[in-house]
Amino acid sequence: MEIKVSAEICELIPDFKIGVIEYKNITVGDSPQMVKGRLQLFQESIFFELENKQISDFPGIKEWRNIFKKTGKDPNRYRHSAEALFRRIQKQNYLSSVHSAIDINNFFSLQYQVPIGVYDQDLLKAPVVIRFGRENETYNGLNGRSNSLEHLILSSDENGPFGSPFVDSDKAPVTIHTKNALQIIYLRPSTEVEAAHKLTKSLMNMFTQIHGGEASYFIVE
Repeated sequence: MEIKVSAEICELIPDFKIGVIEYKNITVGDSPQMVKGRLQLFQESIFFELENKQISDFPGIKEWRNIFKKTGKDPNRYRHSAEALFRRIQKQNYLSSVHSAIDINNFFSLQYQVPIGVYDQDLLKAPVVIRFGRENETYNGLNGRSNSLEHLILSSDENGPFGSPFVDSDKAPVTIHTKNALQIIYLRPSTEVEAAHKLTKSLMNMFTQIHGGEASYFIVE
């Protein structure tokens, strides 16, 4: 699928980059016990770490808060999705298992402290553009609310915005019926290109280990 980053984002955030993974013929279902166990243990580890640290002390959380601030989106009102996960854990409101795709997504988002979106590719229409939200632009999010997209970095296809590092829309969620998926990793701009490839490939390999199918990835700068 063709994916590009807008010139406006590249100008404001020169090192902006995303990891993109495309999956074909996958099987989404209940997470294996290994995945559920690792997700639970990792959350408990983060909870104990947060007893002695502020959430903003985590470099990935801090970097994405600064990006929101730079684009004109108040990071105290609009918390990027990785920070939102950390705040849930801080309150011991641990993430329960949803299904294999969401669980893997959450695990890697926590591990690398970056927002990650996963979408049903059959519900999207290329090309996909990563751009800034426009004035009065909104969508219904998976948080059950209408969300303002103005000044927010978002992912948009031919039919309009469908995802963002804040919260994804309800247009193309991955379900147990999904066979082809698109995953977007909103990498930290400070991540070197070699490390970006390594991180993206690592996520792709774990995802296909659980879901089968075929996959390919690339980095967009």
